[in-house]
Formats: sequence, C-alpha cells, structure tokens
Amino acid sequence: MLKVLTVFGTRPEAIKMAPVIAELEKYPTLIENKNCLTGQHKDMVAPLIDLFNIRVDYDLNLMRENQTLEHITISVLREVSQILRGEHFDLLLVQGDTTTSMAAALAAFYCGVKIGHIEAGLRTFDKFHPYPEESNRKIIDAMADLFFAHSDQAKQHLLNEGIPEAQIEVTGNTVIDALLDVSSRPYSFAGTPLEALPFDTKRIVLVTAHRRESFGGPFESICCGLKELALKYHDEIVLVYPVHRNPNVRQVVNSVLSGIDNVLLIDPLDYLPLVHLMKKSYMVLTDSGGLQEEAPSLGKPVLVLRKVTERQEGVEAGTLKLVGMDATTIVAEASRLLEDEGAYHAMASKANPYGDGTARIKIVQRILQDAGIAGR
Repeated sequence: MLKVLTVFGTRPEAIKMAPVIAELEKYPTLIENKNCLTGQHKDMVAPLIDLFNIRVDYDLNLMRENQTLEHITISVLREVSQILRGEHFDLLLVQGDTTTSMAAALAAFYCGVKIGHIEAGLRTFDKFHPYPEESNRKIIDAMADLFFAHSDQAKQHLLNEGIPEAQIEVTGNTVIDALLDVSSRPYSFAGTPLEALPFDTKRIVLVTAHRRESFGGPFESICCGLKELALKYHDEIVLVYPVHRNPNVRQVVNSVLSGIDNVLLIDPLDYLPLVHLMKKSYMVLTDSGGLQEEAPSLGKPVLVLRKVTERQEGVEAGTLKLVGMDATTIVAEASRLLEDEGAYHAMASKANPYGDGTARIKIVQRILQDAGIAGR
C-alpha cells in the first residue's frame, strides 16, 4: 500500500489537483491518499471542494487578512512538517508554483519524504516574472524526485538543469482533464450576474488580470487599454471582468473601468460558471496561467497581458499571443482579432498543445510504476 499526501491551497492548484486526486482514489487497494488544504485562498477554493467532491483530511486554515508570502511559507512549512512527522507517507504531491507548493515540498524534503511535482519544468528564466512563482517552481524542482512535465519543452528545461530523464514523465496538463470534465456538465446562467449578457447580439470578451508583478503603472496601463477597447467597440462587445479580491487590483479596476456600460465588473466566478462563460466568449484577455492553457481547448484565442509567459508552447502553436501591458498594444491586438476574421480563425482553430485530458491517468500510472506496484 502506497501512502500519498496531496497538498494544495489556491484555486489553480485545486482545479489541477482534483483530477489527480480522483484518479488516485480509483486504486483503494494500492494507494491510500490523503488530502491537505492549506487555506492560502480559502474562500476561492471552497466551491471547488464541492464541485470536485474532494475529501479534505487536513485543513490547515492558514489564510489571514493581508497575508504575506512569509506568513504562508512559515505556516505551511511548520504545519505540513507536523503532518509528515506524525504519520508515515511515501510520497507528497504538489502542483505548480504557488508558495503553498514550495513550502510543502520543503517540508517533505526536510522530513525525508519523496516529492512528486505536477507541472514541473515551467520556466520564464526571469525570477520577477511571474513573481514569486518562477523562483518557487525552481526551488520545488531542486528537491523533487518525480517530475510530471506538461510538455516536451518543460521536459527539456528539466534536462538542461541536470534532472535525470528517468525521473521525468511527460503527461500533458491536468487542467485540461478538469476543463473537459466541467465543460461537459450542464449549466444555466439564470439567476447569476451573467444572466443578462447579450450572448446572441454582441461578442463577449472575457478579461482576467491580477498578477502581483503588474501592480502599479503596468496594471493601470492594462486597465486603460481595456477602457479604450470598450469605448472603441461600444456597440459590438461586452467586456466581462471577474475582479480579483486583492485591494491592489480592485482599487485600480474600479477607478478606471466602473461606469462604462459595456464593461461588466463582477466578483470572481466559481470554476463552473467561468468555464461556461469561456465557452460562450469570443476571446480571452488574461494574465492567468490557467486560462492560457484552458481557453485554446474551447477554441478561444488568448491575448496574454504579461511581459513574459512560461506557456511558450501556446505561443509557438499560435493559440496565445503575448501582448504585454501597454495600453496601445492591447487595443491594437484585440482590434485585429475583432476586425480580421482570418486572424481570429487562425488562432481559434489551432490545436491545444497542453494535452488531451488524460494527464491524471499518466501521472498515477507513473506513481504506481515508480513504487513497483502494478496499475492498470
């Protein structure tokens, strides 16, 4: 019996870890899996626990108002270490590059527990973009034992850093597993803030922007670009912007974008309505890593509101375009997709390079193989 502890604390982690947890629990005679929720983004994760029916065995409840990276790091390191020292585990699984994942991996390393890193090998090679994620994932990969890379490019990054090829498994990205599951579920916008959207008469542009490294002038420039775009195509589009709860985001967004009648500012959406909104949208403007991976599977072009992206596979495949944070560039690139049907379909028709929805199966089979246990 292999004993596995999964640790997650943010919304993206919960979405991407949920398919793996479900797959682990298909092998109750081979794997004993326990799930640890740190609470880094407690309110945003709670609906996902229900959506994916995740059993929480350890709830660390660490979220604090105006919490710092230091608070998250110290608290996760201390609490996960206590779990690992109090109960034997063979493997700790973390996903991505959050501070929860980094600190949990460090706890496992200190406790002598093997580490499996889902979505290993992502790199921008700029420690401040994204911040602190680029450093977090490099720290995790310096300690990990099993590396689940989402692409051949990510695998190559790991090989370049001296990781033995035998420890790397290319699996695709588990977010596609989650997306295909949720997008196939029935959903109605009735009774939600999206009920009145003119899906049949106007093009919906989904916007998400909240990255820490953009705060200040760059984020103000993004919002000014969105305002100009909304006014330029006032009668043709509606911008829908689920606004992150971080005060650094809300203050600027409300100052620049409130009061524009074809801009809908709403609270963050749960994953189910977000996916179904994405299905009905014309295109996506985002600085989110997850949406860069998800939207192409639904045939939606993505303009990336960042200086750099670690999702280079999408840029090379033509499903993403990196447009940065300059207002003029944002308006120009969005206008091209709104006015040039050929340019739009060239992006919308490209195959998603992030997998086919079977990443969870490949990950669990490799875990069983590495443990010397027969799987399927």
